[in-house]
Amino acid sequence: MKTKAWLALSCVFCLPVMAQETSRVFTPTDLNALARVSDPQVSPNGRLVVYVQRETDFDANRGRNDLWLLDLSTAGATPRRLTQHSANDTHPRWSVDGTGVFFLSTRGGSSQVWRLPLNGGEAVQITDLPLDIGSFRLSAGGGRIAFPLDVFPDCADLKCTRDRLDAAAKNKPSGRQFAELFVRHWDEWRNGTRSNLFVAPLVNGGRAGTPVNVSSALAADVPSKPFGGAEEYTFSPDGGRVVFSARVAGREEAWSTNFDLYEVRSDGSTRPRNLTANNPAWDTQPVYLANGDLAWLAMKRPGFEADRFGIRILRKGAVREIAADWDRSVGHLDVARDGRTLLATANDLGQNVLFSVDAGSGRIAKLTGAGSVGEFSTTPGGAVVVWHDLATPPDLYATGGAAPRRLTNVNAARLGARSLGEFEQYSFRGWNGETVYGYVMKPATFAAGGQYPIAFIVHGGPQVSFANQWNWRWNAQTYAARGYGVVFIDFHGSPGYGQAFTDSISEHWGDRPFEDLQKGLAAALEKYSWLDGKRACSLGASYGGYMQNWIAGNWSDGFRCIVNHAGIFDTRSMYYTTEELWFTEWENGGPYHDAPQVHEKFNPANFVKQWKTPMLVTHGEKDFRVPYTQGIATFTALQRRGVESRLLVFPDENHWVLKPANNVQWYGAILDWLDAHTKK
Repeated sequence: MKTKAWLALSCVFCLPVMAQETSRVFTPTDLNALARVSDPQVSPNGRLVVYVQRETDFDANRGRNDLWLLDLSTAGATPRRLTQHSANDTHPRWSVDGTGVFFLSTRGGSSQVWRLPLNGGEAVQITDLPLDIGSFRLSAGGGRIAFPLDVFPDCADLKCTRDRLDAAAKNKPSGRQFAELFVRHWDEWRNGTRSNLFVAPLVNGGRAGTPVNVSSALAADVPSKPFGGAEEYTFSPDGGRVVFSARVAGREEAWSTNFDLYEVRSDGSTRPRNLTANNPAWDTQPVYLANGDLAWLAMKRPGFEADRFGIRILRKGAVREIAADWDRSVGHLDVARDGRTLLATANDLGQNVLFSVDAGSGRIAKLTGAGSVGEFSTTPGGAVVVWHDLATPPDLYATGGAAPRRLTNVNAARLGARSLGEFEQYSFRGWNGETVYGYVMKPATFAAGGQYPIAFIVHGGPQVSFANQWNWRWNAQTYAARGYGVVFIDFHGSPGYGQAFTDSISEHWGDRPFEDLQKGLAAALEKYSWLDGKRACSLGASYGGYMQNWIAGNWSDGFRCIVNHAGIFDTRSMYYTTEELWFTEWENGGPYHDAPQVHEKFNPANFVKQWKTPMLVTHGEKDFRVPYTQGIATFTALQRRGVESRLLVFPDENHWVLKPANNVQWYGAILDWLDAHTKK
């Protein structure tokens, strides 16, 4: 594939795609009302794309998903709604002949696979199982379907699991007993079930036959929890085998990142065979090339979840790494329609870019430029991608022509009467004199000569990037609309700038990134005279929330106020109460009991005596990644020190604030807090 120009940003401050003639500012309610486009799937002949579009049902306080269809062969074609049901319809996948779409739906009372013929007729239920299906994949020939189900390992059939779950729901004693970690994960307590991979034949007019558990021999969740999906398993080209990624459980599960690829016959007649036993780190996202070679993503360092994901290929028993010198970590891997080229997304200098990778030579070509590519689906000449940037919510675009072609504009009506802020990427010399990048966004109502307060947003992760993307949880436009200049920095630890840059934060949470933040804000103030450094507030979540606590004790004169969501207060209690121990062990040089000095070196709890900046603390009670007691401890310290503070707790939210009404309340509380301390 040839590299194509992509939404080139030649301006100094990048203008939103939407119209600039506006009547009022963008609000948190507007943000939650926006339609969300995801999961594009291009038909076998390349002429159609089906995708998911989420609308917000404010009355029900949730999002509702439907399937939409668009003709790619007709320029300017209007998308057509395929489903319209009060239930959620998601995860569309084409039938082999392109005459219908399989999808997941809860319309029958549980999440099952349905099939919708495109030549007319109603959707038909394909699976009717007593347990929910979370994802699925069809074999290339269309004769089989693979899907995961949460089952009790000692149950002989699905009915056993269903009966046991129903009995537990009715049982009066509510105590839980555990003999090993995990006891809880992300936002759920473990109930003894594991996600196992099943394969069923498609018979009787396309309906699923009796499923066979092909991963039951392993004590492992397939796909991984909490966020694994169909990208972690695949059929061989002939459909006779399944390859999946799994981490074998046991007492080390909570501190291990040793995921391997396993191969098993689709009929379950063999035990899973470990294909990557020689790699003690993470192996995932298997895909097959046209010649039968297996490609996948692999890390090299055990225990490090932010290690570089490189590309490996298995051919006739021999494993080789391709593009070994490409200093980027792949986020999502797929195979182009030619069967020889790999497509991969990766963070790249503050953008999230789609690349082509030649499977033979390892040659890399950039297919997109400024902005961020989320999900994508291949076409005969390129791909349909979900693209977005800091001023443009996600929409579908087609690559592969002389210029990218916009396919959808799902929020045109909603945003046509809203003003959005302009933005610019800038750079400066940070820690160790190295180049660090950040973004500045103007207030939506910017006027030359004005002076504007600052919302200084610190990203979480910490090995993630805010980047040039539309962010639903920390949306810069909501602050720009309220009259703030927004500054955020990809400090040391962020991906997209080389693996050494990402590595540099480990065991250095409180110094190297902190230096970048201080120098980055100073550079922004020097470069953009309209920013008012005397009226700045700092905000962040997770690691960004940790940094708010660190700022409170080590940069106490830097800001008028602080907003801390789900932030780490005490690294000692964090280690002993979080669930994925591999993260905090890698970041702090080992378990707390083996390396207490590293954990304590940058422990915000040790600097509470210097706290004096007003702080808003928010947290979700279902947050098991950073337990909500960290937020309670932060608020307790503030109150005991006599520092102006407020606590906002959501009993029904996890590490994120997802429900529309809660999200509007959360944004409103933050903006009001900023206003109270910067606009007096």
